[in-house]
Amino acid sequence: MTDRTDTARLKLRPQILSGDEIAMGPGKAALLDAIAETGSISAAGRRLGMSYRRTWLLVDAMNRCWAEPLVAAVTGGVKGGGARVTPFGAAVRADYAAWAARLAEAGAGTEPLLARLRAEPLAPGSH
Repeated sequence: MTDRTDTARLKLRPQILSGDEIAMGPGKAALLDAIAETGSISAAGRRLGMSYRRTWLLVDAMNRCWAEPLVAAVTGGVKGGGARVTPFGAAVRADYAAWAARLAEAGAGTEPLLARLRAEPLAPGSH
């Protein structure tokens, strides 16, 4: 018997780890996109609703995890500098996007499996 409602769903979260550190995931990919669009770590953070400190920590983690930096500082200029996604970072972002799309496709067709789920799990010890 099936109790399933629209609360049953498949959750695939494409993450790449370097040791225990998340080197790339949906949030870091969005951050790279925002940095590429704004040319600024702080503006990217504001766009994504993150503090500058949180944004900087994510950029630092990405730069430490990959063979080359994904984000580089830009010094000088009228506005005092900024940041840019490096060519290596753009390549990582493109490869990640392609992989995440393939993963999403792999999750298609799960309706028969999800139809067997309860809308909510039973309380412990109630079965």
